[in-house]
Amino acid sequence: MISLFTYLTLALAVSTQQVATYDPSNSVGQVEVFDTQFSYGEQKRVVPLRIYLPKNDKAAAPVVLFSHGLGGSCTNNKYLGNHWAGRGYVAVFMQHAGSDANVIKDAGRLQRFSALKAAANGQNAKDRYADVKATLDHLDSMNQVSGSQQGRFQMDKVGMSGHSFGAVTTQAVSGQNFGRMGQLFTDARIKAAIAFSPSPPSFGNQSDSFATVKIPWLLMTGTEDDSPIGNRTDPKSRRLVFQQLPAANMFYELVFDGGKHSAFSEREIGGRDSRNPRHHPAILAISSAFWDAYLKDDAAAKEWLTGPAPRQLLDAADIWQKK
Repeated sequence: MISLFTYLTLALAVSTQQVATYDPSNSVGQVEVFDTQFSYGEQKRVVPLRIYLPKNDKAAAPVVLFSHGLGGSCTNNKYLGNHWAGRGYVAVFMQHAGSDANVIKDAGRLQRFSALKAAANGQNAKDRYADVKATLDHLDSMNQVSGSQQGRFQMDKVGMSGHSFGAVTTQAVSGQNFGRMGQLFTDARIKAAIAFSPSPPSFGNQSDSFATVKIPWLLMTGTEDDSPIGNRTDPKSRRLVFQQLPAANMFYELVFDGGKHSAFSEREIGGRDSRNPRHHPAILAISSAFWDAYLKDDAAAKEWLTGPAPRQLLDAADIWQKK
């Protein structure tokens, strides 16, 4: 019979070895991608989806949703979908009618700005929140109906994410408080969330908007993360979201020094919208470790997040913190 000291020493050694070998930068699994769509509600609102799945593993996997920014589509941010699916997740990228690429499809160069700004309205926001719920309902249905996707989705392990307007969408369905309406749009099926370029609300008591969030959040922004449509959102206001979250030991913030709004997109490096080549590797690794920690309950991932590893991926002036 081994002593308690020996047992604890062995346990610590095993834990240290697990963290040493854990690497969320790796995404070695093969990925399959397919496009589909569904409609819901009396108006038969159509939601296109691009779904990334682990190709050779047909077992049920945790689900991660992604909501695009203003003027985007479900085909954007392939680098995220491929990496997450390669690490064993089903990554479901939604497209939101009314605030997607179709808004500027036929607009001239001078009209695009006005078209995008007009699309950033309250009704489109509510439509996006409804799209998230409908997508989860649709995935649940696919999970139960005989077909190639039957049994592929772990609906008790769902993550939500999005960029810009998609971050606003993510916040709304993952715990944001809407004054007298409370957490009206929160979907209890979502267990963790990542917001790329988050935004505080422009109404009500902002200090109460995020005080009752009950699931882990990871927020990513940059010191030059301005709004592409010129509204009141600026780099300073984006950081208010993290500041207003409670100290619950499950909220993380990453701020890229010099990071622009396009840091989280797939625009080519170089030219007017150039980005730091270290940003995407950091985004992929840290987001994956976050999903692993809170959707797979991976102890090594949690230790990785709170250890020195994330800082090694970042520049000295970048901010990485937890509360």
